[in-house]
Amino acid sequence: MTHSLRVVFAGTPEFAAAALEAIDAAGFPIPLVLTQPDRPAGRGMKLQPSAVKRYALEHELALAQPPSLRRGGKYPAEATGAIDQLRATPHDVMVVAAYGLLLPQEVLDIPRYGCINIHASLLPRWRGAAPIHRALEAGDVETGVTLMQMDAGLDTGAMLGAGRVPIEASDTTATLHDKLAAEGARLVIDALIELELTGRLAATPQPETGATYAEKIGKHEAMLDWRKPALVLARQVRAFDPFPGGAGTLEDGAVLKIWAAEPLAEASPGQPPGTIVEVSPNGVIVACGDGALRLTQLQRPGGKRLPVREFAAGAAPRAGQRFLLPQQS
Repeated sequence: MTHSLRVVFAGTPEFAAAALEAIDAAGFPIPLVLTQPDRPAGRGMKLQPSAVKRYALEHELALAQPPSLRRGGKYPAEATGAIDQLRATPHDVMVVAAYGLLLPQEVLDIPRYGCINIHASLLPRWRGAAPIHRALEAGDVETGVTLMQMDAGLDTGAMLGAGRVPIEASDTTATLHDKLAAEGARLVIDALIELELTGRLAATPQPETGATYAEKIGKHEAMLDWRKPALVLARQVRAFDPFPGGAGTLEDGAVLKIWAAEPLAEASPGQPPGTIVEVSPNGVIVACGDGALRLTQLQRPGGKRLPVREFAAGAAPRAGQRFLLPQQS
């Protein structure tokens, strides 16, 4: 099936690539794709293309990678060139998903139907950069995807539709990401079909009540504070998979990555937080501020993620050792 609605797409990571693929597969013309410039990644820190760029190149879609779209920013010439290219590219709507660049009002005003953002939360909860991580970390029982008519604010535009996704007890950011990417792709296709047929989408202003901000995830957050309840730490471990992972530093200075853990709320070890209470093939049990945490997947520096049964076959931590407590800010 082919469509007449012309869609410029702007996005960068895998979450965005899922939407781009769906729009392309549905038969909507895509005259231009915007994505961020290649970034250094991996051990060799070689420049790597984004997931969106890879898809665009594989499917021979026109591509632009401006470092900015703000004329008054650090790259005024590049921004002006990209805005001129947008103006010269006939299109009806722009779809934006995890693009990572600020769109000034000048850009929002170019498409006749404006810019539609695919945001991975149930707005106004978790506006900002890391909605999937923060929903898991906070213990939310559900999240979802909101389609939003973009304005100059930070995820403050009117809502055009939403889909709800329950958060399972086993979900990590990786698994929840994939569910939300699929839901976002489904929602945006329905919206584009409706927009093509009727020339409009029903919009609902966001309430300010319940608004929260999902701050970008930092590497410094990986270190677990064993003074916290085990339930909170288990959520943190799930939220930080695949980045930055949970971590703990043993008394001898060894840093262990913690990729999977489960709370033992009924356990009350009576040991100071951070103390390893038990080591067995079923897990490394660590005393917490409330209850205990069973670590079930671990990684040594330079090693692989291993289930604890395999991890314990090496130089495993032992009962009585302690994880250091991070400094409290």
